[in-house]
Amino acid sequence: MKHVLAYQVFPKLPASLSFLGVLSRNMWWSWKPDAIELFRRVDPRLWEQSGRNPIVFATQVSQDRLRKLSEDDSFLAHLDRVRQQFKERVLATPGMAQNPYGDARIAYFSMEFGIHESLPLFAGGLGVLAGDHLKSASHMSLPMVAVGLLYRQGYFQQLLDPNGWQQETYPETDLYTLPLVRVKDSRGEDLRVCVEGPGGEILADVWKIIVGRIPLVLLDTNVMENPPAVRDITARLYNSDHGVRLAQEVLLGIGGMRVLEAMEVEPSVCHMNEGHCTFANLERLAQTMTRCDLDLPTALEVVARTSIFTTHTPVAAGHDEFPPEMVRPYIKSLTERLKISEDELLAWGRTGNDAPHGPFSMFILGLRLSQYCNGVSRLHGRVARRMWSH
Repeated sequence: MKHVLAYQVFPKLPASLSFLGVLSRNMWWSWKPDAIELFRRVDPRLWEQSGRNPIVFATQVSQDRLRKLSEDDSFLAHLDRVRQQFKERVLATPGMAQNPYGDARIAYFSMEFGIHESLPLFAGGLGVLAGDHLKSASHMSLPMVAVGLLYRQGYFQQLLDPNGWQQETYPETDLYTLPLVRVKDSRGEDLRVCVEGPGGEILADVWKIIVGRIPLVLLDTNVMENPPAVRDITARLYNSDHGVRLAQEVLLGIGGMRVLEAMEVEPSVCHMNEGHCTFANLERLAQTMTRCDLDLPTALEVVARTSIFTTHTPVAAGHDEFPPEMVRPYIKSLTERLKISEDELLAWGRTGNDAPHGPFSMFILGLRLSQYCNGVSRLHGRVARRMWSH
């Protein structure tokens, strides 16, 4: 068999219900109780069984039920009310219909985004905060674009075996049940970026999810041209293997900035949510030097003054550190563009007292390259200042 084609079957929406299809493809519904209730009213039992995922839900609703709803004045009035809110709070943004990236001037990087349980892209508080930032940015009409990774298996699900021991499962995410769209380049072709790795190029496809007014772009290494080990880089969130974790953070930071450049988005501000993202500022330095014809000291001033770094973790052991020899293959081409040695760049991720072979700290790199640094509460700010006083 040379070709296998997969089909996804949906009921045909009556014209009066066509907005349900539009609503299911924008995560705005996920934090609007009136919109959630609209889906639930279609069929409360199926809504729960589908995991409250409107795309899965749509495949399970019968054609007869949709026909009855299309003649239900109460339901149509509810739908029209939600449609009007969506029009005012999402589509009313200037240029939204023509350019989903708007005039994005803020780039928000995070390893995880907790938007809704139907999107397995988060594990805990860091992701929930990131998701809330996107929702708030949409509500405030901020010109933002977010950057993350697309995990095929996401974070594990926990269960207890008959003896009471915790077990983990990693269910495969069906991408066709998520509101994903491929990002196109300037020629209208599917966008793909690459970063340098120890074994050669790491290729990544680029997807997007629209969160209200905010585009969330996600990098995915599960492409046929990558060898199996590289394809698995974006398989799971927070892989325990140090080599995979480093590759994820390089892809998020360096690859994410290259995605923005390919999308012709030139952010005025970069916000890095925890140290996982701080490679972004290395690529941003190189891009700034090339685009503005600046030397490195000047570019460092520009990038640091327009960078925000948020830390979440109140224990030193929770911050990623990598052996310098593991980092070198990823920064080789960057050092050539920045016109510095690998040792000089590695020193940006170490304390002044570290030996030349000391570990490379993602937190220290983020702190050094960002003028604006904050914790997630006043208490955490005091703890972080004490932790990193050295």
